[in-house]
Amino acid sequence: MHAQQFPAERVAEIQTALRDARLDGWLFYDFRHSDPLAYRILKLDENMLASRRWFYYVPASGEPVKIVQSIEQFKLDSLPGKKIVFRGWQELHARLREVLGAGAKESKRRVVMQYSPMNDIPYISRVDAGTIELVRSFGVEPVTSAELVQRFEAVFSPAQYQMHVEASDKMHRIIQEAFAEIARRIRADEPTTEWDIAQFMLRRYSEEGMQQEPMIVAVNANSANPHYMPTKEKNSPVRRGDFVLIDAATKLTKPEAVATDQTWTGYVGESVPEEYSRIFNIVRDARDSAVDFVRKNIRAGKSIRGAEVDDVSRGVITRAGFGEQFTHRTGHSIGEETHGNGVNIDDFETRDSRRIIPGVCFSIEPGIYLEGKFGVRSEINVYVSDKDIEVTGQPIQTEIIAILKTP
Repeated sequence: MHAQQFPAERVAEIQTALRDARLDGWLFYDFRHSDPLAYRILKLDENMLASRRWFYYVPASGEPVKIVQSIEQFKLDSLPGKKIVFRGWQELHARLREVLGAGAKESKRRVVMQYSPMNDIPYISRVDAGTIELVRSFGVEPVTSAELVQRFEAVFSPAQYQMHVEASDKMHRIIQEAFAEIARRIRADEPTTEWDIAQFMLRRYSEEGMQQEPMIVAVNANSANPHYMPTKEKNSPVRRGDFVLIDAATKLTKPEAVATDQTWTGYVGESVPEEYSRIFNIVRDARDSAVDFVRKNIRAGKSIRGAEVDDVSRGVITRAGFGEQFTHRTGHSIGEETHGNGVNIDDFETRDSRRIIPGVCFSIEPGIYLEGKFGVRSEINVYVSDKDIEVTGQPIQTEIIAILKTP
């Protein structure tokens, strides 16, 4: 990404958000690209030379301040505000103390930083402990920026929403075509591997104007590894009687496009054996219970958090006796990267206390993994509007596809 002019209205939006939350300011900090979120939110060139520390402070009211080292003093020139140039570390500490208003007689100042108490949300923990200690030494209390990062980094623009819907619809068709390609090859007695089907999907991505991102095509025991991915050198054949899982994520080849991420399962036969259907039905119910919970609360105007949704979905699988076999979070934020910077549906790997707000998108993808046998996952994408939700890439899977079933 190349640097863009940081819009002045964005500063006003940040300041409004800070005042609404009764916070004194937002302190951005980076050392050698330690905080990619800062570059994204401030629209800085993510490839810029950054060998020295810099700070950018947006107060709840007033002019922002850039604090830059003398030999890299021009690096934040694309941002609005006053520039302060420091040379040595003592000068940096003094200027930072002044900018933060340390020692003010009013109540202790609270400043937002990319920090997560107890590392609950590691995706936000970009500021090192020493810098947090430095800010605290000024009598200023760092507060997590988790909610603000989500508001200014993870909320789709109207154009991004449209690109997500388009990519989701295309992905849905390509996955169905991949199952049809398996059927064609099996009926033609044409040797077929996971890699072959992945290559078929990549060709379709190119034809549909989507980025070339590798995907999971996994048969039988390979599907019990949530992050298995075939390669040209290491893959398994696809044969009659095999269970097949396809998990694919990519986005349109357009500026600021956002991702879609979907998972479907199939069985290479005319009908699906009960052992697969039984596990799929549990996973489907866990998926749908999470969607229903989000929909009900968003329509009612109630605030819910990512961890709560994970608890609902995981509860279904746990009550069915497979809690130990559900080995990952229920879902992740979706943005310009497949794993975005908004709320995750997670109370397992992390404790995500961020609120689900209008404009965010995330996956719901519970799974049950029976090691050495097979694994079932069903993944859909949920976009949150002002008073409702939308599941994109319709229709969603309600039963395992019998790949060789005659239409």
